[in-house]
Amino acid sequence: MKYLNKETNGITLSRIGLGAMRMADIQQGIDTIHAALDSGITYLNTGDFYGHGESELIIREALKTRKREDVFISVKFGGMLTPDDRFYGIDVRPQSVQNYLAYTLKRLGTDYVDLYQPARINPHIPVEETIGAVSDMVKAGYVRNVGITEIDAGTLRRAHAVHPISLVEVRYSLLDREIEQSLIPTARELGIGIVTFANLFHGVIGGSNPEEKLATLSRRMPPQAAEKLKQAVARLDVLKEMAAEKNVSVSQLAIAWVLAQGGDMLALVGSRTVGQLRDTVKAIEIDLSKEDLQRIEQAIPKEYASNSAMLPIDLDENGLFKF
Repeated sequence: MKYLNKETNGITLSRIGLGAMRMADIQQGIDTIHAALDSGITYLNTGDFYGHGESELIIREALKTRKREDVFISVKFGGMLTPDDRFYGIDVRPQSVQNYLAYTLKRLGTDYVDLYQPARINPHIPVEETIGAVSDMVKAGYVRNVGITEIDAGTLRRAHAVHPISLVEVRYSLLDREIEQSLIPTARELGIGIVTFANLFHGVIGGSNPEEKLATLSRRMPPQAAEKLKQAVARLDVLKEMAAEKNVSVSQLAIAWVLAQGGDMLALVGSRTVGQLRDTVKAIEIDLSKEDLQRIEQAIPKEYASNSAMLPIDLDENGLFKF
């Protein structure tokens, strides 16, 4: 494993983190978390709404045989789900923060979380108010670090002015590079680490059914953006060629590309099984040369990258999705 060059909470964060959103089988989840920790991963990412809280319960069980102080647990809050598992809004009202945190602490079986962050920001609620409420939980000793997710550079600055933001969590892949424009430079200026997810562009890069995933994403996008994305995907053959040359998988190579964009980047992987986890972490062993990166850039230049894979969430004043 490789690590970020600074400690957070006395823990050196691994450059690959395990996301627990898709964990459903309890024993399988426990085994996967144990394999991750044994591989050197120190960063676990979850959300109080993942599996209606089941993800946090799995982490609790997995850590019963491990030292709590050796693991960095990041938690997102505020996602609202229906009983049949559909998102219908975001609740990041300041008065809701400690309520969500109370249930998270209970499910995790811990008296603090290492990093707490709103799942998204409601544009009808000043970010200063939401982050201020999380900051209060830091002062109370229940939260060690404040994070923020899926925001722009201006919002990041405003949040950081209220309380130092330790990590910002954002989508990033060869096919989605919007954060390069202003968010990455701003985060680096402020000394904020960057946690990336969707490194495989929702399964389009190296997935088992890339055509199906591409079709699903395209239906959610404006026609011009969908066409641009198809053109970019058609250029992914260079990854297949390079993966074959290096005897690695396309997905491993795509994650290695993300990690090569800076030593302050941490890539989240969503492995659900021990086998998937062991295969994915091999990406950390791939060292891409300057020539490798230039070859990829020439084949898939940033102007081909889509910025619309996850369209902006439109919320009403109550935090409910507008459809």
